[in-house]
Amino acid sequence: MDATHDVLIVGAGCAGMRAAIEAHDAGADVGVISKLHPTRSHSGAAEGGINAALGNAAEDSPESHTFDTVKGSDYIGDQDAIEILCREAPGDIYQLENWGAFFSRQDDGRLAQRPFGAAGSPRTVFAADITGHVLIQVLYEQLVKREIKVYEEFFAWKLVENDGRCQGVISWDLLDGGLKTIGGKTVVLATGGQGRIYRTTTNAYACTGDGAAMAFYLGVPLKDMEFMQFHPTTLYPTGILLTEGCRGEGAYLINSEGERFMKRYAPNAMELASRDVVSRSEQTEIDAGRGINGSVMLDMRHLGAERIIDRLPGSRELSMVFAGVDPIYDPVPVRPGAHYHMGGVETDNEGATELTGLYAAGEVACVSVHGANRLGGNSLMETITFGRRAGRAAAEWALSHTTIDVPRSAQSDAERELKQLLDVEDGERPWQIRNDLGDSMLENFGVFRREGQMTRPLEIIDEVRERYRRGVVVQDKGEVFNTDLTSAIELGNMIDLAACMLQAGVARKESRGAHARPYDYPKRDDENFMKHSISRWTGDGPELSYSDVRVTKYEPTERTY
Repeated sequence: MDATHDVLIVGAGCAGMRAAIEAHDAGADVGVISKLHPTRSHSGAAEGGINAALGNAAEDSPESHTFDTVKGSDYIGDQDAIEILCREAPGDIYQLENWGAFFSRQDDGRLAQRPFGAAGSPRTVFAADITGHVLIQVLYEQLVKREIKVYEEFFAWKLVENDGRCQGVISWDLLDGGLKTIGGKTVVLATGGQGRIYRTTTNAYACTGDGAAMAFYLGVPLKDMEFMQFHPTTLYPTGILLTEGCRGEGAYLINSEGERFMKRYAPNAMELASRDVVSRSEQTEIDAGRGINGSVMLDMRHLGAERIIDRLPGSRELSMVFAGVDPIYDPVPVRPGAHYHMGGVETDNEGATELTGLYAAGEVACVSVHGANRLGGNSLMETITFGRRAGRAAAEWALSHTTIDVPRSAQSDAERELKQLLDVEDGERPWQIRNDLGDSMLENFGVFRREGQMTRPLEIIDEVRERYRRGVVVQDKGEVFNTDLTSAIELGNMIDLAACMLQAGVARKESRGAHARPYDYPKRDDENFMKHSISRWTGDGPELSYSDVRVTKYEPTERTY
């Protein structure tokens, strides 16, 4: 082994850094593996805010936050986990603020809060529209203050299982080359989402589902993989995110006829209905021919220059740079785009998976607090609250156990597999297969889903997997910063995760949250499908089963906005 730690965190976004801080403060020796510098993690792209029932802008309570989240999840979020998130969120916000998070404030000095979709109260705390950037800087400062070891630009490839528990990670050292094995009494996955399975997405190029795939290949179950959220406002044509905070500040959505069309789909909440509702409404307008270049328009002009510059400076800059439109003067073209994966590694409320010693937190995990549809502002809160809880639980287990035993065969097997990958001279380039996968997912597993469209990419997945197995050519045979190699590995991960999503999607014969089947199963079916899908690796693909939703006091009712 090249190094050992009590707790080894894989991923250095908000969830990973919060877990590392908590594990360190619990007395553990902590190491953090990240394929990026921590401040370049995708958490920094979060814009609009982070939810907590502080009650600064209007009357609010954790109970109200809980109900909104359960309802938003279309009733398959696990209610005990949601209660924990909403109850502990205010304390986590105040801790972040005490650490130096520079949140926007009201005139009376209290933290400002803005409305977000499907929220019964303005509960989204924000730092203009760069909230994720602010949080990631603050958390990194705390990491540096504690002198926590960070293995920057280490690409985590394989989890090490020995003696029935997870005991380390085998990584590719991007900066200096070569495989490195780092042992850990416990391992916390915090590797983020897998939006790059789609050709266009708000996700960074690093979001390739590495953590979920590593756990999956060890037999750890993945949960609710069919639920991929499409964000209603991504810039045309790039797919870059424009925050929900724009609509929270009062922006309108209009079609090619200048109509504020949300009044027909959500007459009460309008643009602040839940994300699945707004995305479906936009796609309906586009499909009906009332779009412009496959988009609708986000109109902020009535907010005025002062409010846009004060509250939405990042959104204005993105619009000007990537769409050539200044929202002070003109509407901005937007359309739904793949944004956030509600599914992930199945965990309990402390982040523990069914494999002893392995934990997960953030978007890679499925606790499940988001169910079939995530409310805007809840994901950043989840990274902090459940990152903290996973870090604490991982540290407590590690400190009560003394051994790390990584067999030499683990690294030698990985080295042999790596050599086989690099030795391929005749085959396809990874990007060719990746483009075909991304195109298929975008066309066939998007905002609206049809049986035939979903079964077609299942056939394509089998074909893509076979093309991958025949061999992909890694042209760069060098050891230093070989992103050609890591791209090939990421592709294998994404193929198998996409298969999980499609298999679970075809089997869920209803419309619920982000899984919309209006043409064959337009209604939610609580009798048959108020349950979590569970995907397990068989060695040749995923196997599907189901588990119960944990209900405490909120029985399902029809969602109206």
